Amino acid sequence: MDNLIYKGAINSLSFGNVSYNILRELYRKGLTVAFFPFGENLNFEAFDKIEEDFKNWIISMSQNRFHLIDRDYHTLSQWHLNSSENRISRYQTLLTAHETDQATPIEKNIAQLQDNCIFKSSYSRDIFKDSGCSNVHSVGLGFDEDFCITGNEYFKDKIHFGLIGKFERRKNTAQILRNWAKTYGNNTDYQLSCCINNGFLKQEQMNQLVFQALEGATYANINFLPHLKTNSEVNDLINSIDIDLSGLSGAEGWNIPAFNATALGKWSVVLDCTAHKDWATKDNAILIEPDGKTPIYDNLFFKEGSLFNQGNMFQVSDEKMIQGFKKAEAKNKAQNKEGIKLQKDFTYQKTVNQILKIINNEK
Repeated sequence: MDNLIYKGAINSLSFGNVSYNILRELYRKGLTVAFFPFGENLNFEAFDKIEEDFKNWIISMSQNRFHLIDRDYHTLSQWHLNSSENRISRYQTLLTAHETDQATPIEKNIAQLQDNCIFKSSYSRDIFKDSGCSNVHSVGLGFDEDFCITGNEYFKDKIHFGLIGKFERRKNTAQILRNWAKTYGNNTDYQLSCCINNGFLKQEQMNQLVFQALEGATYANINFLPHLKTNSEVNDLINSIDIDLSGLSGAEGWNIPAFNATALGKWSVVLDCTAHKDWATKDNAILIEPDGKTPIYDNLFFKEGSLFNQGNMFQVSDEKMIQGFKKAEAKNKAQNKEGIKLQKDFTYQKTVNQILKIINNEK
């Protein structure tokens, strides 16, 4: 395969980061790619380490996309099931993420509309396979090579916890904040840094969510960071923490923050469910067994009765969550050597190779 049509976003969100890494591997393979960016926008702000030749290639492939298309070329689209009903060429593979425990009839129809529908976790693949879809696959994401271990020392005399990822009910953000404050609040031996801004919410809404989670109290050792513009800033934040709490999410398509933290040698407290099962083990993470499921609806991103995103998420008790904090604390800044192995076990070269094999119907 020498030609490919690619649809995806280039921005600082998770889908944008995945597209950036997929395009980099396609660029390295020398493919000619007609790139259709969602929203007609290329936002490179997060990618401060991008090579100029690669950046120019992305721009060129986007500007010349209408010259490069052919109805017989294969399209790879990296997007949500919602809005993936259209296609440019005769053949299309969708790479997507899904977070709940069931496929709605509309989601199933859109998945079956594709020649191949690839999920980023085996959990989601099996949900759709059990619903009757015969064209579904799963491919894990890779470690972004722009991230690295800095070797810098940040909080020598404190145990530094980190919570990264937009504030959402499915991510158990409020529960994590509440339990951490109850356990370590105003104890100067501990620090919690939160990078949890949700770009889909107004600042007043964010402030209210944090106010409710902490029951109106303020804590000197909980730090709320502004939006970090570049991946280098995010990398520096992850390197500064000892323990990641992003893995306590109850519904994930992959969970890039927790995965990156683990691959950078940090200890992540991980709820043993959904996509986490594809990369988190008892050797590289603090695994916490969930306590069943609960409806995922939050009336913001998951609305009951909608055509998409229906079903349940996993939940965990306050007691188990706090036990997870303590188990991670006992690691006492020890580097997670098993976690670092994820950098080689999961690469975007492997991700793209697997995708191309599926597209080419290779075993």
